[in-house]
Amino acid sequence: MRLVFSSAIGMVSLMLISSVVRGHHSHANYLEGEWLHLEGTVSEIHWMNPHSWVYLNVVDSEGQSRAWSIEGASVTQLRRDGWAEDSIQAGDTLKLRCHPLKDGSRGCLLGYITMDDGSEKEFD
Repeated sequence: MRLVFSSAIGMVSLMLISSVVRGHHSHANYLEGEWLHLEGTVSEIHWMNPHSWVYLNVVDSEGQSRAWSIEGASVTQLRRDGWAEDSIQAGDTLKLRCHPLKDGSRGCLLGYITMDDGSEKEFD
């Protein structure tokens, strides 16, 4: 009986731990069914885990430059997809397609970057 009880506690503990780990990488704050197209100039890029960040200055319809925060994949995933830390640098102009934030603020989850030849390359 004691073995069954110990095993049950162990199983419940593992389930709780695994749900916390999975929850960290949730994209629930983004509208994953919608795409937003942005073009702008990179002001900063942070190659870091668990997610990379691109900060983009985008000129809006009123001619004002607005800062956007763009979340990307981990450094490990980006390297697997053929990106290098010098692939994107401050001052570069990017065209990208991303999932906007649900609250409408200037941020999104990066999906694809349009390359110079017009093809799209995944960044998440």
